[in-house]
Amino acid sequence: MVTTAYALTLPWPVSANRYWRSFIVGKGPQRRVAVFVSDEAKAYRREVALRLKQAGIRIPITGRISLALTLHPQRPLDADRRMRKLGDAWDDDVRSIDLDNSIKVLVDALKGHAFADDKWVWRIDAARGEPLPEPCVKVTIGIVPYIQPQSGLFEEATHGPA
Repeated sequence: MVTTAYALTLPWPVSANRYWRSFIVGKGPQRRVAVFVSDEAKAYRREVALRLKQAGIRIPITGRISLALTLHPQRPLDADRRMRKLGDAWDDDVRSIDLDNSIKVLVDALKGHAFADDKWVWRIDAARGEPLPEPCVKVTIGIVPYIQPQSGLFEEATHGPA
């Protein structure tokens, strides 16, 4: 059982390939690779935080949550021609972020604003949706209730008089 807490539309996520930036720091034997969140990713996080505040999410949800994500890529200008030519499969080659790459970016952007930590994400359902004129991701954040076990199942059974 999942109780819906919030449904909102967020901007198209940054590609996971552009989310992180790495640099070589130092020279000689002290040389190492340092990895940073890109400026583009920081801007995306700020935009997501703003949209969450506008949706009334000012304090992160505590406890178990579920995420349902639907990514709607940019609808190409030649969509009508593609539909006539390819039928139902017209959007198979519309450029889009891979679902698995988008999940990490979205969860990182939501963390600390919609929920305290990604360790509380109990379920993720992700899908690619129909291309829209303005690319976006529709997010539903649900609360996963704790289910109390029936106490009688865990008590020692008594068989007959003691």
